[in-house]
Amino acid sequence: MQDPTLYLTIALAGLAGLSIVTMATLRGWTGWLELKRAELGQRSEASAPPSAAARIEVADLKERIRKLEAIAAGVDL
Repeated sequence: MQDPTLYLTIALAGLAGLSIVTMATLRGWTGWLELKRAELGQRSEASAPPSAAARIEVADLKERIRKLEAIAAGVDL
C-alpha cells in the first residue's frame, strides 16, 4: 500500500488535470478580453455622428413605415 509509484502517478495525474483546467481558463479569459475589446471598438465607432446620407436613409425608412402603418390601419393618405 505504500508504493511510491502510486503516489507519483496520482501526483502527476493531478498536475496534468490542473494544467488542463488552467489552460482552459486562460483561453476563456483571453476570449472574454477580446470580446470586451471588440465591444469597446464598436462603441467608439458608434459614437461617431452619422453621415448625412445615413440620416436621409433613416428618415426615408421612417416615412415608409409611417405609410405602411397608415395603409394597415385603413387610413387614406
